[in-house]
Amino acid sequence: MRPAAGVLPGEMRQRFGLPVFDSGWVWLAGAGPGDPGLLTLHTVHGLAEADAVVYDALVDERILALAKPTAELVFAGKRGGKPSPKQRDISDRLIELAREGKRVLRLKGGDPFVFGRGGEEALALVGAKIPFRVIPGVSAGTGGLAYAGIPVTHRETNQAVTFVTGHSAAGDVPDGMDWQAIGKGSPVIVLYMAMKHLGVIAERFLEAGRAPTDPVAVVSNASTPNQRVLETTLARAAADVAAAGMEAPAIICIGEVVRLRQGLDWLGALTEGRILHPDPLSETSDAHEDGKGKQRPNLA
Repeated sequence: MRPAAGVLPGEMRQRFGLPVFDSGWVWLAGAGPGDPGLLTLHTVHGLAEADAVVYDALVDERILALAKPTAELVFAGKRGGKPSPKQRDISDRLIELAREGKRVLRLKGGDPFVFGRGGEEALALVGAKIPFRVIPGVSAGTGGLAYAGIPVTHRETNQAVTFVTGHSAAGDVPDGMDWQAIGKGSPVIVLYMAMKHLGVIAERFLEAGRAPTDPVAVVSNASTPNQRVLETTLARAAADVAAAGMEAPAIICIGEVVRLRQGLDWLGALTEGRILHPDPLSETSDAHEDGKGKQRPNLA
């Protein structure tokens, strides 16, 4: 049930300097990894003001409930292996709605500029001379892993992190990437949309010299009530994911930062009473000792 009025009063807009959402504009906004509490004020404001909300498949229904009652909700989700709108059609729809004089909120999971095709849609708006604003969101590669107790950087483990897409525009393993260089050069690798090709990708990293025991975490439905986390190793990742029935959407992290989860799984401590280790890097978890994947389901 959507609220009867916008969720932000005018005085709050003024206090925080929130912009006016003018007719004929498109706001490209990030909805975060799932938890509605991770929305920015700009996005909540956009939801309260938009005449049309064009949303992706991964946008939580609780977030859509923040739209004003008269807003048109337009589904534009793209899911691998399933019937999906073409990107050109989505961009054309944004242009059409804006030219009708509507305030259009294009709501994308995560951040619109992190593997979200936000750049493509913004360039289409530029070509059509449609004014737009970009509202960043919390990416699953940072926020989703944080909900699993995994920081993407830590001074004792890494000074760099690489974000990688697990499939090309055609749905295949990306050919234009130097998997050898990434595998050798990046201490921490975060994979988006990689569940389908995890076995192939893991093999390429192993060929690049990554250790078979390299820690891996797979976080499915990050930051939602259905969140599941699987801890495993690079050599066993694909098999353990299949055995555990882990499903997309999922974010995958490879590297020593995964071991920090023993001390930083704040959600597991909150919901399951997990005892956290104050010095997780000094210990080797069971998952890394015996090579068997370890799963902690339904942590949210």
